[in-house]
Amino acid sequence: MPRQHLGEFEQVLLYALLRLGDGAHSGAIRDDVYERTGRALSPGAVYTGLDRLCRRGFVTSSLGEATPERGGKRKRHYALRPAGRAALAGMHAALEQMSRGLKPKLVR
Repeated sequence: MPRQHLGEFEQVLLYALLRLGDGAHSGAIRDDVYERTGRALSPGAVYTGLDRLCRRGFVTSSLGEATPERGGKRKRHYALRPAGRAALAGMHAALEQMSRGLKPKLVR
Protein backbone atom coordinates (compact mmCIF):
# COMPACT_ATOMS: atom_id res chain seq x y z
CA MET A 1 0.00 0.00 0.00
CA PRO A 2 1.45 3.43 -0.91
CA ARG A 3 2.20 5.88 1.85
CA GLN A 4 -0.68 8.28 2.34
CA HIS A 5 1.22 11.38 3.49
CA LEU A 6 1.38 14.09 0.86
CA GLY A 7 3.88 16.91 0.77
CA GLU A 8 2.68 20.45 0.12
CA PHE A 9 3.73 20.36 -3.56
CA GLU A 10 1.96 17.04 -4.11
CA GLN A 11 -1.18 18.45 -2.51
CA VAL A 12 -1.09 21.50 -4.78
CA LEU A 13 -0.83 19.27 -7.87
CA LEU A 14 -3.68 17.03 -6.69
CA TYR A 15 -5.91 20.02 -5.88
CA ALA A 16 -5.29 21.35 -9.40
CA LEU A 17 -6.14 17.95 -10.90
CA LEU A 18 -9.29 17.72 -8.80
CA ARG A 19 -10.37 21.17 -9.97
CA LEU A 20 -9.51 20.64 -13.65
CA GLY A 21 -10.93 17.12 -13.95
CA ASP A 22 -9.76 14.12 -15.92
CA GLY A 23 -7.68 14.83 -18.97
CA ALA A 24 -5.81 17.85 -17.61
CA HIS A 25 -2.39 18.47 -19.12
CA SER A 26 0.66 19.88 -17.37
CA GLY A 27 0.25 23.37 -18.85
CA ALA A 28 -3.28 23.68 -17.50
CA ILE A 29 -2.10 22.41 -14.11
CA ARG A 30 0.73 24.98 -14.04
CA ASP A 31 -1.70 27.76 -15.01
CA ASP A 32 -4.22 26.74 -12.34
CA VAL A 33 -1.57 26.68 -9.62
CA TYR A 34 -0.25 30.08 -10.68
CA GLU A 35 -3.74 31.65 -10.87
CA ARG A 36 -4.70 30.40 -7.43
CA THR A 37 -1.42 30.72 -5.52
CA GLY A 38 0.84 33.03 -7.51
CA ARG A 39 3.40 30.23 -7.48
CA ALA A 40 5.16 29.83 -10.84
CA LEU A 41 6.12 26.20 -11.43
CA SER A 42 8.69 25.02 -13.93
CA PRO A 43 7.50 22.41 -16.43
CA GLY A 44 10.14 20.01 -15.11
CA ALA A 45 8.89 20.32 -11.54
CA VAL A 46 5.33 19.59 -12.64
CA TYR A 47 6.36 16.55 -14.70
CA THR A 48 8.50 15.21 -11.86
CA GLY A 49 5.73 15.69 -9.30
CA LEU A 50 3.09 14.12 -11.50
CA ASP A 51 5.38 11.19 -12.31
CA ARG A 52 5.93 10.62 -8.59
CA LEU A 53 2.15 10.72 -8.00
CA CYS A 54 1.66 8.23 -10.85
CA ARG A 55 4.20 5.84 -9.33
CA ARG A 56 2.38 6.07 -6.00
CA GLY A 57 -0.90 5.14 -7.67
CA PHE A 58 -2.59 8.49 -7.04
CA VAL A 59 -2.67 9.71 -10.65
CA THR A 60 -2.86 8.10 -14.08
CA SER A 61 -1.52 9.47 -17.32
CA SER A 62 -2.24 8.82 -20.96
CA LEU A 63 -1.14 10.26 -24.27
CA GLY A 64 -3.66 12.25 -26.30
CA GLU A 65 -3.84 12.51 -30.05
CA ALA A 66 -1.13 14.24 -32.08
CA THR A 67 -2.03 17.82 -32.97
CA PRO A 68 -0.75 20.11 -35.74
CA GLU A 69 -0.39 22.96 -33.20
CA ARG A 70 2.25 20.93 -31.42
CA GLY A 71 4.05 19.80 -34.57
CA GLY A 72 2.50 16.36 -34.40
CA LYS A 73 3.46 15.81 -30.75
CA ARG A 74 0.98 14.26 -28.36
CA LYS A 75 0.03 15.83 -25.02
CA ARG A 76 0.13 13.79 -21.86
CA HIS A 77 -3.14 13.97 -19.92
CA TYR A 78 -3.52 13.25 -16.22
CA ALA A 79 -6.41 12.03 -14.08
CA LEU A 80 -6.87 11.71 -10.35
CA ARG A 81 -7.36 8.10 -9.21
CA PRO A 82 -9.57 7.15 -6.27
CA ALA A 83 -6.48 6.53 -4.11
CA GLY A 84 -5.25 10.06 -4.89
CA ARG A 85 -8.63 11.56 -4.06
CA ALA A 86 -8.70 9.62 -0.76
CA ALA A 87 -5.16 10.68 0.16
CA LEU A 88 -5.96 14.31 -0.62
CA ALA A 89 -9.21 14.14 1.36
CA GLY A 90 -7.32 12.68 4.33
CA MET A 91 -4.67 15.41 4.23
CA HIS A 92 -7.32 18.09 3.77
CA ALA A 93 -9.24 16.84 6.83
CA ALA A 94 -6.05 16.65 8.92
CA LEU A 95 -5.07 20.21 8.01
CA GLU A 96 -8.58 21.47 8.73
CA GLN A 97 -8.46 19.79 12.14
CA MET A 98 -5.01 21.20 12.91
CA SER A 99 -5.97 24.74 11.86
CA ARG A 100 -9.40 24.87 13.49
CA GLY A 101 -9.63 27.88 15.79
CA LEU A 102 -6.23 29.33 14.85
CA LYS A 103 -7.36 32.09 12.48
CA PRO A 104 -7.38 34.77 15.22
CA LYS A 105 -3.80 33.84 16.09
CA LEU A 106 -2.72 34.10 12.44
CA VAL A 107 -4.16 37.60 11.98
CA ARG A 108 -1.98 39.75 14.20
